[in-house]
Amino acid sequence: MSIAGIVLAAGSSSRLGRPKQTVVLDGEMLVERAVRVAQEAGLSPVIAVMNPEGDFGHSLQQLGCLVVINESAAEGMASSIRRGVVVAKMRKASGVVLITCDQIAISPEHLQALCEEPAIIAGSGYAGRVGIPAYFPESSFESLQQLSGDVGARELLRTARVVANEKLALDIDTEEDLARVQDTLS
Repeated sequence: MSIAGIVLAAGSSSRLGRPKQTVVLDGEMLVERAVRVAQEAGLSPVIAVMNPEGDFGHSLQQLGCLVVINESAAEGMASSIRRGVVVAKMRKASGVVLITCDQIAISPEHLQALCEEPAIIAGSGYAGRVGIPAYFPESSFESLQQLSGDVGARELLRTARVVANEKLALDIDTEEDLARVQDTLS
């Protein structure tokens, strides 16, 4: 049984004003960190979905990551999910874990906990909601491929098994968020 990790790295980072994927913390880009954590969790293949302007694909390929370009990235997160799921299906994955690169508290253990019940959708619980990282079994691939816009898989997570981790509420969307994260690391 192979569960793919899909790192959603095609966003424009409009609130940050620069590509958050390439922000460096502790010597590695955020997108590299997400790929590394997915690999440490045993997800395979790890697929990074990036926009055509992204300049970090070669770096990710050196890490053993499968890099996929999302020509429709401007549509929003759903287009990246669809693109990643297509590749996961081609690789015969039995499930996928959707990951963003701006949640610095993500850990291999949390990703593994999401996959503990392979037939059931599981989402991460934080800040009073259920979100990603999230696990989706193969039976939900068709639903994932029907998503549109920038809402992601929120509707599919309404009845998901929840793996709580309040630390995941800390993500990087603005320069203030980045400063707060850097303070917690120093």
